[in-house]
Amino acid sequence: MIKRQLLWATLAWTLSAEARPPTNTPADSGRPVVIGRSYTVPSKILGGKRRVNVYLPPGYADAKRSFPVLYLLDGGEAEDFHHITGLAQVAAFNGKTQEMIVVGIEGVDRKHDLTHPSKVPRDLELLPTSGGSAAYRRFLVEELKPWVAARYRTSGRTALIGESLAGLFVTETFLRAPGSFDDYIAVSPSLWWEDEALSKEAAADLRSGGFRGRRLYLGIGNEGGEMRTGIDRLVQALKDDGPDGLDWRFDPRPDERHDTIYHPAALAAIRALFPVPDK
Repeated sequence: MIKRQLLWATLAWTLSAEARPPTNTPADSGRPVVIGRSYTVPSKILGGKRRVNVYLPPGYADAKRSFPVLYLLDGGEAEDFHHITGLAQVAAFNGKTQEMIVVGIEGVDRKHDLTHPSKVPRDLELLPTSGGSAAYRRFLVEELKPWVAARYRTSGRTALIGESLAGLFVTETFLRAPGSFDDYIAVSPSLWWEDEALSKEAAADLRSGGFRGRRLYLGIGNEGGEMRTGIDRLVQALKDDGPDGLDWRFDPRPDERHDTIYHPAALAAIRALFPVPDK
């Protein structure tokens, strides 16, 4: 009888212990903090699905107005989605910028998706899966943008933002397919790719047309070598051959490194391109 009572007492204690939260967890489990929603978007162009994260500004639920859309490369939850949406939120909250929708596209193989083809041996050794930017751009323009426009109140104004290899993709898209987006934010773009071919061909691209009404923000840290020569060549081409109707600005930040520039440069770009309209 004593053994049976002891058994039941032990079982009851075990069950109650399992029901209790761990000692390092608050008794009140709280509530989730939600900054967006995540979707999978099918793509015939890429032959599969891509993960897309969407942030809506606080004013979206109560407003009937439409909003510009910022398309964020490397926009996964473990990539740049959190800090870029944070910048968009705080800048609008402080009255410095317009509210905007942020659409983050999660990376799968960024070395493939964000680079145009190169035959340079060094490039092929560093990034053996490279060369998929054309198809990735088609996915963004032909599939993702219509998907977003069908679901959200968009103003029709679209911007593309990216850093490093993503900045290379932004710059390529701006120069070679300027009609893809209205605004371009390229932070520390990897213009060393393909022996700096993109910057070397920039003057010819700028003369090809399609830039009226476009806006470009270029930023770079204290990066020398091919990173700097490529962007300096691009800036010179913009000065010499910048077409009428193109609004561009160059924002060098010598106090920042390649791994620290994105946050401050992105905030400056958002403020510059999306100011609160004069009433």
